[in-house]
Amino acid sequence: MTRVLLDTSVLIGSASPGELEAAISAASLAELHFGALLAADPDERARRAQRLGVIEATFDPIPVDAAVAREWGRLAAAVAERDGRPRRRAIDLAIAATANVHEVPLLTADTGDLAIVDDLVEIKPFG
Repeated sequence: MTRVLLDTSVLIGSASPGELEAAISAASLAELHFGALLAADPDERARRAQRLGVIEATFDPIPVDAAVAREWGRLAAAVAERDGRPRRRAIDLAIAATANVHEVPLLTADTGDLAIVDDLVEIKPFG
């Protein structure tokens, strides 16, 4: 296994995410596909699709399997118990659960997205 799991924010914000010794979650690919398809401007849509192609060619994503699903549920329950909104953070929690199951820190540019569970997820700030 690699040293870190890259959050979607790093895949978007890094000039060359493929140069990092890292892995990605299949949940990040889902988020990137969604973002590419939602881009209103055709040029932006093409740019996002091109970047997505590079990411897909570079990384073999870790699947969201039964172990990740169990951890995702645990993290979502913790968010709900702490007066958060787990549905709003669903993809972020799936990515964090992937990192936890594979015992690697999550490298993210959006540390605030998971601040509510930062005692349950090892988070490394990016940038």
